[in-house]
Amino acid sequence: MKERITVVKIGGAFLENESELETISRKFASMQGKRILVHGGGKRASQISQALGIEPKLIGGRRITDRKTLEVVTMVYGGWANKNLVGRLQSLGCNAIGLSGADADLIRAVRRPVKEVDYGYVGDVESVNVASLQLLLRAGLTPVFCALTHNGKGQLLNTNADTVAAEIAKALGGEYRTSLYYCFDKKGVLRDLNDPNSVIAHLDQATFRDLEGKGIIAEGMMPKLHNSFGALEGGVEEVCIGPPELMTGNAGIFTKLSL
Repeated sequence: MKERITVVKIGGAFLENESELETISRKFASMQGKRILVHGGGKRASQISQALGIEPKLIGGRRITDRKTLEVVTMVYGGWANKNLVGRLQSLGCNAIGLSGADADLIRAVRRPVKEVDYGYVGDVESVNVASLQLLLRAGLTPVFCALTHNGKGQLLNTNADTVAAEIAKALGGEYRTSLYYCFDKKGVLRDLNDPNSVIAHLDQATFRDLEGKGIIAEGMMPKLHNSFGALEGGVEEVCIGPPELMTGNAGIFTKLSL
């Protein structure tokens, strides 16, 4: 039987507060078996952009990334956010290694073509280097990915962290039984943003399309859900959305997705 691996994506909001950073790091470090962490950092990137006079622009939960914004997200995602997490995990006995997609050519992407929107230096994942990733895992290292990829020609690309997590989980499906957990500051996918307890416990594609058509699910949740169903279609065994307690099996109510 294939070994299980869990890919966990956490929102950048967990990195903003010292106690939350400690809590999320402890939960991840306590997980059993092989695991990979993917993190965001969008809130801090927006704050620094504004401080530098660069107004953040997001459409459908996705950041428009011009050249100056790319510099900011590279500093925040690959520097401040990634190294804070890696340092904290090391202090907890988790032998983490901070990575972008450019490191060891782990994740290649292509710049998103201009259609209705020009997203700028935003990448759509083209491939995940499973062989190199397995070398790290077999060496006992725990990869911690920020949301940066590259095109193999020297260009870094900003890539949605939810997408990075889903593509890693799908790529590893041939070698492992893969689970994908999206952990954020809500109990799960909500029917009503004003009611934190209106969690949709089970969400399949048909129900999602219905709720999407009715405008019930928040716009910012869309990238996460599209990536979740794409992961299931790509062979990922389990996809869940909910609080950090997903990592320790104590989440209580959360959203589990199915086709």
